[in-house]
Order: sequence, then structure tokens, then C-alpha cells
Amino acid sequence: MSRSDYPPGYDDSMYAPQGGNYPPPAYGFPGYGGPQPGPPSAPYPSGPNAPLYPGQPAGYPPGPYPGQPAGYPQGPYPGQPGGHPQGYNRPAPPPMPPIMPTPMPSDILSSGDEFAASGSGWDSLSIRHAFIRKVYLILASQLLVTTAIVAIFTFVRPVRLFVQRNQWIYWTSYAVYFITHLVLVCCKGPRRKCPWNVILLSVFTLALSYMTGSISSYYDTKAVFMALGITAVVCIAVTVFCFQTKVDFTKCQGLFCVLGIVMFVTGIITTIVLSFKYMLWLHMLYAAMGAIAFTMFLAYHTQLLIGNRKHSISPEEYVFAALSIYVDIVQIFLFLLQIIGASTK
Repeated sequence: MSRSDYPPGYDDSMYAPQGGNYPPPAYGFPGYGGPQPGPPSAPYPSGPNAPLYPGQPAGYPPGPYPGQPAGYPQGPYPGQPGGHPQGYNRPAPPPMPPIMPTPMPSDILSSGDEFAASGSGWDSLSIRHAFIRKVYLILASQLLVTTAIVAIFTFVRPVRLFVQRNQWIYWTSYAVYFITHLVLVCCKGPRRKCPWNVILLSVFTLALSYMTGSISSYYDTKAVFMALGITAVVCIAVTVFCFQTKVDFTKCQGLFCVLGIVMFVTGIITTIVLSFKYMLWLHMLYAAMGAIAFTMFLAYHTQLLIGNRKHSISPEEYVFAALSIYVDIVQIFLFLLQIIGASTK
């Protein structure tokens, strides 16, 4: 009787309980069949391109990515979609180019005594009120266009991404803004003749609105809303103050001229320095100085519009009056946005 005719022992039955298949050679029974153990598993890959866990393709940083199980470290990964999960770094906004406050040519400023002596119409409250209403109507239209563009650039994701990827349009709009600003300030003819004044003012408004929307697209929606609200409160408070106070800012024309030059030169230097090496304290210092300076310019330009001070704007200069106040309001918003945006990151 052969060995195969006997029933297997206890140890053998653990490996071959049926069919007489005895343990494999690995367990000390050479010569017998049965299930053989597979080859030893390959060592887990290591190195910079090794997978981080089983099933993850090599070369990816910590997830998540499509198909990753829960519980693994958070992104970002190449091509990660929106939503800004943990690890997302918002792109830095383009450097804000220096914008000089609107200078006051001597041909648009006149003394209140001269108007009264010449009987030019500033004696009449109806003419002055009509001039103020016309200026604020133009100003409201400009601010409405700017607010709409900022909202589109902030909330519409495809537009926001397009603006951030094509910064050459931003610098082109700055060149258009700068040229139209100089023409409206320095050229009396185009500034007063219709429809050239309306066309130039429209182009100027669109260019500055695009710049404002481009900068706003790099900041959180919360920061944009906060800056917009604070700007509205500041502008309303300054306007009410200028209509009620006895302090005459128009007497300090030389001071505001020097302040404008200082801010313009400081803006150029700050932009150059921040382009090579970003320093948060320098950026915040310039933004704080700009917000304070343009708030003072807003008070100065508002009192020139009122006309019952030492100096005032001629009633024919409604385009220039709206232009100067519009630039002040937009600059206050942009400087506040930079301060609030840096604090909310």
C-alpha cells in the first residue's frame, strides 16, 4: 500500500484538506504538489517620483485629485479646478501704476469775488445748483459703469481668469487712461466742445474701470464688498462735511499741488521696488498714504465744485469737475481694497 492510500495527518490536512495535495516545498515537504505561494511582493517604490499611496500615479504632489479616497492630505495638484481648497495660492495682483491726482489748470479756477463782480451767474443759486446736479449726474453714470465692470470681473469666473491671464490688456488700458487724462486736463478745446468731451470722458471712464476691475479680480469677494462699503461711507461723509464746514480747502492750492507731485513720485518708486522684491510693509504704507491723500483731494475738489469758497470751478467745466471727483473716489476704493485684501489673506 502506498503512502497515498493512507489518510493525511493533522499537519498535512491543514495544507491539503482535500484531494491528497500535500504542503508545498516551502513548508518542508519537497516533492509534493499543491498550491504554491506566489513570488514575494516587490518592495514599495521610493524616491521623488514614487506614489504616495497604493494606486496613486507617480509624480503628483499630495492630493486631492479625481478618484483619490478620502482622508489623504489636501492639494493642490496640477490643473486643480476652482473652489480654492487648502494649499491654493491666489495669484498676486499686478502692480498698481502711479496715478497722479487731477491737477488744476489756472484757466478753470476763478475767485468767488470775480464771479460776483462780473455777474457770471454764480450769484444765482439756481445756476449753481444746476451745475452741481449736472456734475453729479455724470459722476453717477461713471461710478455705475465702474461698479458693473468690477462686479463682472469679480463674480464671472471665465472673465476673471481671462483678465488675470492677459495682463497686457491691463497695461494697455493704463496707457489709454493716461493719454485721455492728459488731453482732458491740458486741452481746453476738447474738454469743452461736445461731443469730443463726452467721447473722451467715456473712453477715460472705460479705461479706468477696466483697471479697477482687473485689480479687483485678484481679491476675495468679501474684501471687494468691504472696500466698496467703506469707500461709500467715506465719500458721503466728506461730501456732507464740505457742504457744512467753514474750513476752506481751496485756499491751500499750493499744498495740494505739492501733495499730488509727492504721491505721484512715491507711486513710481514704490511700483519699481515692489516689482523686484515684494515688501508687505511698504505696500501697506503706500496704500495708507494714498487713501488719506485722495480723501483730502476729494474734499478739495468738492469745495471747488460748490463755488462759495475762495476758488471755484467755472460752470463750463462740468466735465473736468466730474473727472476730478471720479478719479478721487476710484483711487480711494483701490487703496482701501489693497489694505483690506492684504489683511484678509
